Amino acid sequence: MSNKSYNIAVIPGDGTGPEVVNEGIKVLNAAASKFGFKLNYQNFDFGGERYKKTGETLPDSAIEDVKKFDSIFLGAIGHPDVKPGILEVGILLKMRFALDQYINLRPVKLYPGVETPLKDKGPEDIDFVVVRENTGGIYTGVGGAVQVGTPYEVATQVMVYSRPVVERCIRFAYEYTRKRNKRKQLTLVHKCNVLTHCGDLWVRTHKEVGEEYPDIKQDYNHVDACNMWFVKSPEFYDVIVTENLFGDIITDLGAMIQGGLGIAAGGNINPEGVSMFEPMGGSAPKYAGKNVINPLAAICAGGMMLDTLGETEAALAIDKAVSNALGSKQIKSLAAGQMGMGTKEIGDLIAKSL
Repeated sequence: MSNKSYNIAVIPGDGTGPEVVNEGIKVLNAAASKFGFKLNYQNFDFGGERYKKTGETLPDSAIEDVKKFDSIFLGAIGHPDVKPGILEVGILLKMRFALDQYINLRPVKLYPGVETPLKDKGPEDIDFVVVRENTGGIYTGVGGAVQVGTPYEVATQVMVYSRPVVERCIRFAYEYTRKRNKRKQLTLVHKCNVLTHCGDLWVRTHKEVGEEYPDIKQDYNHVDACNMWFVKSPEFYDVIVTENLFGDIITDLGAMIQGGLGIAAGGNINPEGVSMFEPMGGSAPKYAGKNVINPLAAICAGGMMLDTLGETEAALAIDKAVSNALGSKQIKSLAAGQMGMGTKEIGDLIAKSL
């Protein structure tokens, strides 16, 4: 029992975002009531509809507004009438950079009763976490293009990393590995045999920071080898730390082996500031308003948010409730419309089983 109170900025967003956020909040409220803390929510309407009306994605004043909250809970961003990239860059990337959410945290966990495309692998084999550096690398947009549209066009986009940016990410990963307390192994994923400058910086930092954590085993994979091992021997991994682009790629493979985006949750974390939690599945506009979308990823994202706020007991209870519901086969499938119950009914089920 913590008797604490937390202020949460809620961005329901586009498509099915508002529906899954509602179920996430339903479960969060049940956890708050059981474990004795309070959650106060304030909604923000950033997303496709607001952009269509006002031409605004995320005004600078909004950044100042959300800085006053303890955390952000996001549904989904992406609208069929808005050109791809506008909302994603204008809202998600802008928020990530402005709030310095320098860690993207992606648990890859196969729950009981969920099918994985990997034959002969079960929940005991697929349970690891990817710590992805979230504000540097190629995504910073350093580079340019000249002679565009001519036969001699040249484009560059540069992977940029400084020691402080690499070190804070790797240090977070070591701390997280220690707190997780499973296999106590941290695997750096990079491509240091080809990306010799950036790769060398990551490898040396991993090694040097690791000397402060003698209880954690250090490991390294090239990113191409890591893709093979995800499929062949996922049980090998505990915590992975990697740079932005490689993290983006391997976490989608991770989502697939844990049963699909319907169960994949993630956090954009500033350990010293305001973090943002979301389901990974996108806005799925064709399912909007039909009560057929799977809210489990949003519910798991809510659990991650509580863990980061320090309400670890409540977070573990949500994880266990999801695990029990899937293991008991009350939820038939993770696919939209094939779950054997509606979006709201799944929210009720998880909330009640807390």
